[in-house]
Amino acid sequence: MPHVHVAGIDIGSTYTKAIALNGNREVVGTAVRRTGFKLAQAAEGVFEELLKASRLERSVIAYVAATGYGRYTAPFRHTQITELTAHAQAAVHLFPETRTLLDIGGQDIKALKIDAQGRVKAFRLNDKCAAGTGAFLEKTARYLGLTTDDIGPYAIRSTKPVEVSSVCAVFAESEVINHLANGIPAEDIMMGAMVALGGRAVQLMRRVGLEPGYMLAGGMTRNAAMVNALEDNLKSKLKVAPDGLGQLNGALGAALLGLRRVEKLIAEGRPIPPTAAQQGQTDTAARRRWSAQAVKKRVEPCTVTGSCPVVIKVLPQAVAAA
Repeated sequence: MPHVHVAGIDIGSTYTKAIALNGNREVVGTAVRRTGFKLAQAAEGVFEELLKASRLERSVIAYVAATGYGRYTAPFRHTQITELTAHAQAAVHLFPETRTLLDIGGQDIKALKIDAQGRVKAFRLNDKCAAGTGAFLEKTARYLGLTTDDIGPYAIRSTKPVEVSSVCAVFAESEVINHLANGIPAEDIMMGAMVALGGRAVQLMRRVGLEPGYMLAGGMTRNAAMVNALEDNLKSKLKVAPDGLGQLNGALGAALLGLRRVEKLIAEGRPIPPTAAQQGQTDTAARRRWSAQAVKKRVEPCTVTGSCPVVIKVLPQAVAAA
Protein backbone atom coordinates (compact mmCIF):
# COMPACT_ATOMS: atom_id res chain seq x y z
CA MET A 1 0.00 0.00 0.00
CA PRO A 2 2.57 2.62 -1.07
CA HIS A 3 -0.06 5.36 -1.42
CA VAL A 4 -1.33 5.04 2.15
CA HIS A 5 0.13 7.56 4.58
CA VAL A 6 0.01 7.60 8.37
CA ALA A 7 1.46 9.93 11.00
CA GLY A 8 2.82 9.42 14.49
CA ILE A 9 2.80 12.33 16.96
CA ASP A 10 4.83 12.19 20.18
CA ILE A 11 3.76 15.03 22.49
CA GLY A 12 6.48 15.11 25.10
CA SER A 13 6.92 17.39 28.08
CA THR A 14 9.77 19.26 26.39
CA TYR A 15 9.55 18.55 22.66
CA THR A 16 6.75 17.45 20.35
CA LYS A 17 7.83 15.20 17.49
CA ALA A 18 6.04 13.98 14.37
CA ILE A 19 6.81 11.54 11.60
CA ALA A 20 4.94 10.47 8.44
CA LEU A 21 5.26 7.04 6.84
CA ASN A 22 4.02 5.65 3.56
CA GLY A 23 2.55 2.20 3.15
CA ASN A 24 6.03 0.74 2.63
CA ARG A 25 7.05 1.98 6.10
CA GLU A 26 9.34 4.58 4.57
CA VAL A 27 9.80 7.94 6.27
CA VAL A 28 8.43 10.72 4.07
CA GLY A 29 8.75 13.60 6.53
CA THR A 30 9.57 14.63 10.09
CA ALA A 31 9.06 17.65 12.34
CA VAL A 32 10.18 18.67 15.85
CA ARG A 33 9.23 21.69 17.94
CA ARG A 34 9.22 22.84 21.56
CA THR A 35 6.08 21.75 23.38
CA GLY A 36 5.58 24.73 25.67
CA PHE A 37 2.54 24.98 27.92
CA LYS A 38 -0.22 24.52 25.33
CA LEU A 39 -0.06 20.87 24.39
CA ALA A 40 -2.90 20.86 21.87
CA GLN A 41 -1.37 23.87 20.13
CA ALA A 42 2.02 22.13 20.01
CA ALA A 43 0.41 19.03 18.50
CA GLU A 44 -1.39 21.04 15.83
CA GLY A 45 1.71 23.09 15.08
CA VAL A 46 4.01 20.10 14.65
CA PHE A 47 1.40 18.37 12.48
CA GLU A 48 1.28 21.38 10.16
CA GLU A 49 5.08 21.41 10.00
CA LEU A 50 5.05 17.68 9.23
CA LEU A 51 2.63 18.16 6.35
CA LYS A 52 4.86 20.85 4.86
CA ALA A 53 7.99 18.74 5.27
CA SER A 54 6.25 15.73 3.73
CA ARG A 55 4.58 17.77 0.98
CA LEU A 56 1.29 16.11 1.82
CA GLU A 57 -2.21 17.44 2.24
CA ARG A 58 -3.96 16.78 5.54
CA SER A 59 -6.61 14.74 3.74
CA VAL A 60 -3.94 12.32 2.50
CA ILE A 61 -3.01 11.22 6.05
CA ALA A 62 -5.28 8.23 6.60
CA TYR A 63 -4.51 7.68 10.25
CA VAL A 64 -2.84 9.55 13.11
CA ALA A 65 -1.55 7.79 16.22
CA ALA A 66 -0.55 9.94 19.19
CA THR A 67 1.76 9.05 22.04
CA GLY A 68 3.67 10.81 24.78
CA TYR A 69 2.73 12.89 27.80
CA GLY A 70 0.10 14.90 25.88
CA ARG A 71 -1.26 12.20 23.60
CA TYR A 72 -4.87 12.84 24.64
CA THR A 73 -4.67 16.52 23.68
CA ALA A 74 -4.37 15.99 19.90
CA PRO A 75 -7.93 16.34 18.57
CA PHE A 76 -6.98 15.00 15.11
CA ARG A 77 -5.73 11.66 16.48
CA HIS A 78 -7.43 8.39 15.62
CA THR A 79 -5.87 6.56 18.54
CA GLN A 80 -3.48 7.06 21.44
CA ILE A 81 -0.66 4.71 22.42
CA THR A 82 1.45 4.53 25.57
CA GLU A 83 5.02 5.76 25.27
CA LEU A 84 6.41 2.40 26.32
CA THR A 85 4.61 0.51 23.59
CA ALA A 86 5.55 3.06 20.93
CA HIS A 87 9.23 3.14 21.88
CA ALA A 88 9.49 -0.64 22.00
CA GLN A 89 7.91 -1.11 18.57
CA ALA A 90 10.18 1.47 16.95
CA ALA A 91 13.25 -0.05 18.61
CA VAL A 92 12.80 -3.52 17.11
CA HIS A 93 11.83 -1.99 13.78
CA LEU A 94 15.10 -0.06 13.61
CA PHE A 95 17.29 -2.66 15.31
CA PRO A 96 15.65 -6.12 15.58
CA GLU A 97 18.28 -7.28 18.06
CA THR A 98 17.30 -4.62 20.65
CA ARG A 99 16.47 -6.08 24.06
CA THR A 100 17.28 -3.24 26.48
CA LEU A 101 16.16 0.26 25.57
CA LEU A 102 17.02 3.53 27.30
CA ASP A 103 15.06 6.72 26.60
CA ILE A 104 16.34 9.94 28.15
CA GLY A 105 13.65 12.59 28.07
CA GLY A 106 13.43 16.13 29.36
CA GLN A 107 11.45 15.19 32.46
CA ASP A 108 12.08 11.46 32.89
CA ILE A 109 14.24 8.49 31.97
CA LYS A 110 12.76 5.16 30.90
CA ALA A 111 14.56 1.81 30.81
CA LEU A 112 12.71 -0.99 29.02
CA LYS A 113 13.32 -4.68 28.54
CA ILE A 114 11.65 -5.86 25.34
CA ASP A 115 11.33 -9.06 23.34
CA ALA A 116 11.87 -9.81 19.65
CA GLN A 117 8.31 -8.73 18.80
CA GLY A 118 8.73 -5.35 20.45
CA ARG A 119 6.60 -6.22 23.46
CA VAL A 120 7.51 -4.63 26.79
CA LYS A 121 8.47 -7.29 29.32
CA ALA A 122 9.38 -4.87 32.12
CA PHE A 123 10.35 -1.25 32.63
CA ARG A 124 11.52 1.21 35.22
CA LEU A 125 11.01 4.93 35.26
CA ASN A 126 12.71 7.86 36.92
CA ASP A 127 10.38 10.85 36.85
CA LYS A 128 10.79 12.09 40.42
CA CYS A 129 14.44 13.18 40.51
CA ALA A 130 15.34 16.23 38.40
CA ALA A 131 19.07 15.39 38.57
CA GLY A 132 18.31 12.26 36.55
CA THR A 133 16.69 13.88 33.51
CA GLY A 134 17.66 15.80 30.40
CA ALA A 135 16.31 18.99 31.97
CA PHE A 136 19.22 18.88 34.42
CA LEU A 137 21.67 19.22 31.54
CA GLU A 138 19.74 22.15 30.10
CA LYS A 139 19.73 23.91 33.47
CA THR A 140 23.45 23.26 33.86
CA ALA A 141 24.02 24.73 30.41
CA ARG A 142 22.14 27.89 31.37
CA TYR A 143 24.39 28.33 34.43
CA LEU A 144 27.36 28.08 32.09
CA GLY A 145 25.90 30.57 29.65
CA LEU A 146 25.37 27.93 26.97
CA THR A 147 22.42 27.13 24.76
CA THR A 148 20.94 23.65 24.45
CA ASP A 149 22.69 23.22 21.10
CA ASP A 150 26.02 24.06 22.76
CA ILE A 151 25.83 21.22 25.29
CA GLY A 152 27.29 18.47 23.13
CA PRO A 153 30.00 20.47 21.32
CA TYR A 154 31.27 21.98 24.59
CA ALA A 155 31.31 18.70 26.49
CA ILE A 156 33.07 16.77 23.74
CA ARG A 157 36.08 19.12 24.14
CA SER A 158 36.47 18.21 27.81
CA THR A 159 39.84 16.80 28.87
CA LYS A 160 39.19 16.45 32.61
CA PRO A 161 35.49 16.13 33.52
CA VAL A 162 34.78 17.42 37.00
CA GLU A 163 32.71 15.30 39.39
CA VAL A 164 29.08 16.26 39.96
CA SER A 165 28.21 13.81 42.70
CA SER A 166 25.02 15.13 44.30
CA VAL A 167 21.92 13.00 43.74
CA CYS A 168 19.63 16.00 44.29
CA ALA A 169 19.24 18.54 41.49
CA VAL A 170 19.35 21.48 43.92
CA PHE A 171 22.66 20.35 45.44
CA ALA A 172 24.02 19.39 42.03
CA GLU A 173 23.34 22.92 40.81
CA SER A 174 25.24 24.25 43.83
CA GLU A 175 28.16 22.03 42.84
CA VAL A 176 28.09 23.49 39.34
CA ILE A 177 28.12 27.03 40.72
CA ASN A 178 31.03 26.19 43.03
CA HIS A 179 32.99 24.67 40.14
CA LEU A 180 32.43 27.84 38.14
CA ALA A 181 33.62 29.98 41.05
CA ASN A 182 36.77 27.85 41.26
CA GLY A 183 37.58 28.51 37.63
CA ILE A 184 36.79 25.04 36.25
CA PRO A 185 36.37 25.22 32.43
CA ALA A 186 32.77 25.10 31.21
CA GLU A 187 33.42 22.05 29.04
CA ASP A 188 34.70 20.03 32.03
CA ILE A 189 31.66 20.98 34.11
CA MET A 190 29.28 20.14 31.28
CA MET A 191 30.91 16.78 30.69
CA GLY A 192 30.87 16.10 34.42
CA ALA A 193 27.11 16.66 34.45
CA MET A 194 26.76 14.24 31.54
CA VAL A 195 28.82 11.59 33.28
CA ALA A 196 26.61 11.96 36.36
CA LEU A 197 23.43 11.69 34.31
CA GLY A 198 24.83 8.74 32.39
CA GLY A 199 25.61 6.93 35.62
CA ARG A 200 22.05 7.32 36.88
CA ALA A 201 20.64 6.21 33.55
CA VAL A 202 22.75 3.05 33.46
CA GLN A 203 21.66 2.29 37.06
CA LEU A 204 18.09 2.32 35.78
CA MET A 205 19.02 -0.06 32.96
CA ARG A 206 20.65 -2.43 35.45
CA ARG A 207 17.51 -2.48 37.55
CA VAL A 208 15.39 -3.51 34.61
CA GLY A 209 17.91 -6.25 33.89
CA LEU A 210 20.66 -5.74 31.35
CA GLU A 211 20.27 -7.91 28.27
CA PRO A 212 22.66 -7.45 25.32
CA GLY A 213 21.21 -5.50 22.45
CA TYR A 214 21.34 -1.99 23.92
CA MET A 215 19.69 0.98 22.26
CA LEU A 216 19.42 4.68 23.14
CA ALA A 217 16.40 6.80 22.20
CA GLY A 218 15.39 10.40 22.85
CA GLY A 219 16.94 13.78 22.21
CA MET A 220 20.24 12.73 23.78
CA THR A 221 20.92 10.58 20.72
CA ARG A 222 21.98 13.83 19.01
CA ASN A 223 24.60 14.43 21.70
CA ALA A 224 27.81 12.52 20.98
CA ALA A 225 29.27 13.40 24.39
CA MET A 226 26.25 11.92 26.17
CA VAL A 227 26.43 8.75 24.08
CA ASN A 228 30.13 8.42 24.96
CA ALA A 229 29.41 8.89 28.68
CA LEU A 230 26.72 6.21 28.60
CA GLU A 231 28.86 3.73 26.68
CA ASP A 232 31.81 4.28 29.02
CA ASN A 233 29.61 3.50 32.02
CA LEU A 234 27.83 0.61 30.36
CA LYS A 235 31.08 -0.82 28.95
CA SER A 236 29.22 -1.58 25.73
CA LYS A 237 28.09 0.10 22.54
CA LEU A 238 24.61 1.57 22.17
CA LYS A 239 22.59 1.36 18.99
CA VAL A 240 21.58 4.86 17.88
CA ALA A 241 19.16 5.47 15.03
CA PRO A 242 20.58 7.44 12.07
CA ASP A 243 19.39 10.74 10.63
CA GLY A 244 17.94 12.06 13.89
CA LEU A 245 15.40 9.22 14.19
CA GLY A 246 16.50 8.56 17.75
CA GLN A 247 14.70 11.66 18.97
CA LEU A 248 11.66 10.61 16.92
CA ASN A 249 11.61 7.05 18.25
CA GLY A 250 8.27 7.41 20.05
CA ALA A 251 6.61 9.07 17.09
CA LEU A 252 7.97 6.38 14.78
CA GLY A 253 6.58 3.62 16.98
CA ALA A 254 3.18 5.30 17.04
CA ALA A 255 3.20 5.63 13.24
CA LEU A 256 4.19 1.97 12.79
CA LEU A 257 1.37 0.81 15.05
CA GLY A 258 -1.02 3.15 13.26
CA LEU A 259 -0.04 1.70 9.89
CA ARG A 260 -0.52 -1.81 11.21
CA ARG A 261 -4.03 -0.81 12.31
CA VAL A 262 -4.83 0.67 8.90
CA GLU A 263 -3.62 -2.48 7.14
CA LYS A 264 -5.88 -4.58 9.34
CA LEU A 265 -8.90 -2.36 8.70
CA ILE A 266 -8.34 -2.46 4.94
CA ALA A 267 -7.86 -6.24 4.97
CA GLU A 268 -11.12 -6.65 6.86
CA GLY A 269 -12.97 -4.18 4.62
CA ARG A 270 -13.70 -1.86 7.53
CA PRO A 271 -13.62 1.97 7.40
CA ILE A 272 -11.07 4.19 9.14
CA PRO A 273 -12.61 5.31 12.46
CA PRO A 274 -13.35 9.00 13.10
CA THR A 275 -10.83 11.23 14.87
CA ALA A 276 -11.12 12.14 18.54
CA ALA A 277 -12.57 15.53 17.62
CA GLN A 278 -15.19 13.93 15.38
CA GLN A 279 -16.16 11.71 18.30
CA GLY A 280 -16.28 14.66 20.67
CA GLN A 281 -13.30 13.35 22.66
CA THR A 282 -11.29 16.54 22.93
CA ASP A 283 -9.02 17.11 25.93
CA THR A 284 -7.05 20.21 26.88
CA ALA A 285 -4.84 18.74 29.60
CA ALA A 286 -2.50 15.81 29.77
CA ARG A 287 -3.94 12.77 31.49
CA ARG A 288 -2.31 10.26 33.75
CA ARG A 289 0.71 8.92 31.89
CA TRP A 290 0.37 5.19 32.40
CA SER A 291 -2.39 2.69 31.88
CA ALA A 292 -4.85 2.22 34.72
CA GLN A 293 -4.30 -1.51 34.29
CA ALA A 294 -0.69 -1.23 35.44
CA VAL A 295 0.32 -2.51 38.84
CA LYS A 296 0.55 -0.08 41.72
CA LYS A 297 3.64 2.10 42.03
CA ARG A 298 6.46 1.40 44.44
CA VAL A 299 8.66 4.44 44.83
CA GLU A 300 12.22 4.13 46.01
CA PRO A 301 13.83 7.12 47.76
CA CYS A 302 17.17 8.61 46.73
CA THR A 303 20.14 6.98 48.42
CA VAL A 304 23.66 8.10 49.18
CA THR A 305 24.97 5.85 46.41
CA GLY A 306 23.43 8.04 43.73
CA SER A 307 20.26 6.04 43.21
CA CYS A 308 17.32 8.30 42.36
CA PRO A 309 13.61 7.50 42.74
CA VAL A 310 12.14 5.17 40.19
CA VAL A 311 8.68 3.81 39.62
CA ILE A 312 8.93 0.05 39.30
CA LYS A 313 6.39 -1.75 37.19
CA VAL A 314 6.26 -5.12 35.49
CA LEU A 315 3.83 -4.83 32.64
CA PRO A 316 1.12 -7.43 32.08
CA GLN A 317 0.30 -7.97 28.45
CA ALA A 318 -2.86 -5.90 28.97
CA VAL A 319 -0.80 -2.73 29.31
CA ALA A 320 0.41 -2.98 25.73
CA ALA A 321 -1.85 -0.06 24.81
CA ALA A 322 -3.63 2.53 26.89
